[in-house]
Amino acid sequence: MSFETILKQPLNRRGFLGVLGSASVLATMGAARPARAAAARVVVVGGGFGGATAAKYIAQWGGAGVSVTLVEPNARHVSCILSNLVLNDRVNLASLGFGYDRLKQRYGIEVVADRAVGADPVAGKLDLASGIALDFDRLVIAPGIGFDPMPGLDTPEQQMLVPHAWQAGAQTQSLRDQLNAMADGGTVVMSIPKAPYRCPPGPYERACVIADFLKRKKPKSKLVVLDANADIQAEPLMFRNAFTMLYAGRLEYVPNAMVTRVSFEGRRRKAWVSDGVGGEIAWTADVLNVIPRNTAARLAHDLGVVNVNGRWAGVNPLTYESTAAARIHVIGDAQGTGLPKAGHIANSEAKICADAIVRMVNGWPVDDAVRMQSVVANSACFSPITYDTASWLNAVFAYDPATGLMKRVDASFGEAPVRSKENYEHMMKWAARLFDDTFA
Repeated sequence: MSFETILKQPLNRRGFLGVLGSASVLATMGAARPARAAAARVVVVGGGFGGATAAKYIAQWGGAGVSVTLVEPNARHVSCILSNLVLNDRVNLASLGFGYDRLKQRYGIEVVADRAVGADPVAGKLDLASGIALDFDRLVIAPGIGFDPMPGLDTPEQQMLVPHAWQAGAQTQSLRDQLNAMADGGTVVMSIPKAPYRCPPGPYERACVIADFLKRKKPKSKLVVLDANADIQAEPLMFRNAFTMLYAGRLEYVPNAMVTRVSFEGRRRKAWVSDGVGGEIAWTADVLNVIPRNTAARLAHDLGVVNVNGRWAGVNPLTYESTAAARIHVIGDAQGTGLPKAGHIANSEAKICADAIVRMVNGWPVDDAVRMQSVVANSACFSPITYDTASWLNAVFAYDPATGLMKRVDASFGEAPVRSKENYEHMMKWAARLFDDTFA
């Protein structure tokens, strides 16, 4: 079934299948407003779930009072959401690519195929790799994640042999092809980076997808999961059950196992883990999937907005304006608010940011009591557990004036009690709704 067909189907699950990405109450956004004498210039860098959503809603809510330019070097964004399903051939990678024509045609957004390399927030200038400089009144960056260097994976060739596939695209296809080419009886080793990282349940979901693939297609093979964390970071009940019961004897889960380097021995690869007493333990694999530790993408570091533990960009969650540089807003995986790093919540953050920017360029308040009470971000996702069943996780975060941070609403937090085919169907509809809300 195509995503276009899915989009036409009614949804009946309450919660995160209803409204995608709760944000501020935009009571004033639908009202007619006098046009500004000169349109405020907003430049958005990054065309993923954060950046594309921000560009769309700033243009839609700002109207003639705002001009929006989206800077993205790639013609299409390849979604990480659902990309693990490429590994077991449930989803074709090409179906996860989304262009920007609808954003241009429907909302008048100018799309510049270039790469941002620097910015002067005082002068309001964004420098592009082509040598062009764009003027801005407000700059939104949604650059995504970067990775710590992994010794042994120093060249593009080595990185394709041991793909992280944590940015969907060519590496996803490479990992899928390696799994298919592996002989039955082979060993797959994958790693999970130290938290925080992009998509908290994502690595455990990948482990289930790979284990299910091996169970169905290569029953003599096994999977080893090396987790740099002390325990499962999301949906612990569901994944612990899957690891110890559903995939018992096929999946070995090893906590407190941070991969520190990779080596090659002919066609086999080794992931090295500290033994805690000065030595190393080597895990030998026929297929090796190492996800290095995540950090904000290089652009955020280059712009000097990474000021949280040297890894993430601190922001005011009422506006997503950087706490290190005025007029620069940071959304998505690069932000350091403590919110989870995932596509759905990036979509929520983008709407809060869009609302704030439209208010700011019009001189409207962003911190009145009504708005502070309505700044809410929803983190929802589904996780495939087998070829045709899935689970889900949901959490809502609200602005806390006492701390100036986003705080989880405990009553909203929960995970699916069981995996089911119904959840799998809802997962596809949820993703289609999110894709549409972001790129259409």
